[in-house]
Amino acid sequence: MEASSPLNLNFPVSGIRNPQSERPQLADSRALPALYRLTSLAGRADDPRAALREVLDEFIATFGADAGSIALVNPHSGRLEIEVEQGLPDTAGSFGLKLGHGVTGWCVLNSKALLVPDVSVEPRYIAVRPAARAEMAAPMGDGETIIGVIDLESDRTGHFTPADLVLLERLTQEATQIVQQLWRMQALQAKARQLETLLTTGQSLVAKLESQELLDTLACDARRMLQASACALYLHDPVRDSLRFGALDAPSAPPLPMGDLPTGICIGAAALHTQKQVEFADVRSVDFDGIVDLPKDAPLHAALLTPLLFEGEVLGVLAVFTDQAHRFDNDEKRVCSTLASLGAVALQNARLYARVFKSEETLRKQEQLTTLGLLAAEIAHEIRNPLTVLKLLHGGLGLDFPPTDPRRTDVRVISEKLDQLESIVTRVLNFAKAPSSLHSRWALADIIGDTLVLVRPKLSQGKIHLLYEPTSQPLVVEANKGQLQQVLLNLLLNAMQAMPDGGAIALSVGLGDDAHASIDVADTGTGIPEAVRGRIFDSFFSGRPDGTGLGLAIAKRILQAHHGDIALVSTGPGGTTMRISLPLAKS
Repeated sequence: MEASSPLNLNFPVSGIRNPQSERPQLADSRALPALYRLTSLAGRADDPRAALREVLDEFIATFGADAGSIALVNPHSGRLEIEVEQGLPDTAGSFGLKLGHGVTGWCVLNSKALLVPDVSVEPRYIAVRPAARAEMAAPMGDGETIIGVIDLESDRTGHFTPADLVLLERLTQEATQIVQQLWRMQALQAKARQLETLLTTGQSLVAKLESQELLDTLACDARRMLQASACALYLHDPVRDSLRFGALDAPSAPPLPMGDLPTGICIGAAALHTQKQVEFADVRSVDFDGIVDLPKDAPLHAALLTPLLFEGEVLGVLAVFTDQAHRFDNDEKRVCSTLASLGAVALQNARLYARVFKSEETLRKQEQLTTLGLLAAEIAHEIRNPLTVLKLLHGGLGLDFPPTDPRRTDVRVISEKLDQLESIVTRVLNFAKAPSSLHSRWALADIIGDTLVLVRPKLSQGKIHLLYEPTSQPLVVEANKGQLQQVLLNLLLNAMQAMPDGGAIALSVGLGDDAHASIDVADTGTGIPEAVRGRIFDSFFSGRPDGTGLGLAIAKRILQAHHGDIALVSTGPGGTTMRISLPLAKS
């Protein structure tokens, strides 16, 4: 480090009590070695507190002091607090000194150095060490801001001279620059760690799809990054206008109220209503007595509340608490804002995924019901043929018994039950048919787009890349949207299952010459074995141990009911292509 003003060694010597002594010359001779040692400290120290310890040792050795201390101004309390000391009682660092009080407080308040040859006649002196007889102190500052003070004591009256005070001022300037440089380096390192943690946290949050796990991670990372005593996360319910605890991270978690909390009595409501960061210096004051979400026995002091905003909607509030007086700086506020933004996006993603999962589950249930309906239709169709034969044979028997013969009643009951069975079979067959009233005009691109929304999370989890470019030509079909989505979903899921280690699915839409639209679903899987290719559309035939054998069979029946079809275009080690064809709606 290149020294600046402290290298000027032309110190004034006026005002010295003993002109015949050698102390001014000693002061000059001590300056250069002391400056050299202080300057070298900047290149080898990395901990500001350890550097302050070495600075104090150097000052005590240079001036032959018996005790000394370096006190720094606490920006939150405005008091002088001893950071390092030597030779002082153990209780010396347990209290803070108001600015203007004592010799050191006067130096900081007035931005001037002070020499006290005899402390017994100095009204500003506050006795901390009974053996002290002389004292001198110099403020640590950069010309505008005073950050602390260096104080030295001697057990001999008159030990320090005006020349010592001048040297102390110059050395203090150098020490201040060194400490501030170390602070800046420490701050840069802390910001680098915060940035790295933010990147890691962002990747972690976006990857989490379970809401509770996401909330717990966000609260934990926020508390750790800001070195806070506790971090709580509230979720907002706009319908009920309430907040509820989503997560809490604290070394000793206090009991918290559960359920919905009215926003009028919650500390998080301040950020909720303003949609901005809100800071409270002391949540233990009487102004917060009615706040229900602040545990009375918890050591909470300062609080920073940050809203989780997504497209103008407040999803929740991130609350960071400290256990002592603290004023959150701009860096801490920016970190909280960034975490809250990441959390809001991740929370919204988790909620959307939950909806997609629910929609997929609904479609699965719909597929099961369709399977059941088609199975019932097949059974009813198989029953109808022998039932018709039974009715014909029964009617042709000519069984006409006398009215008094009990068999006449039996014949009548048999006839009625055959009619009843035929009626049941007819109702089942009619129910299995897709009612025409459910068919309506749909843009093919909308049906495909809505289906792809359902499978995108699964594609991402399976490391499968989707290639799809909607056609520029509007294609409209007359169809049951839910059933066509079921067909597409079945083909896409089959393609994913054929690529357990990832791959790609290409979905393309075309227009045939016969006023039919075609949808090709191509994957890069292992293909369909040649032995089973001709039976893939048969009911209850499956090439997988866990398959039902109904997916493609149902898909084919649905498309045939829409006057369309599905076919295997190609298959092999490089993948499989299935084609859906549908007639376009008449204009």
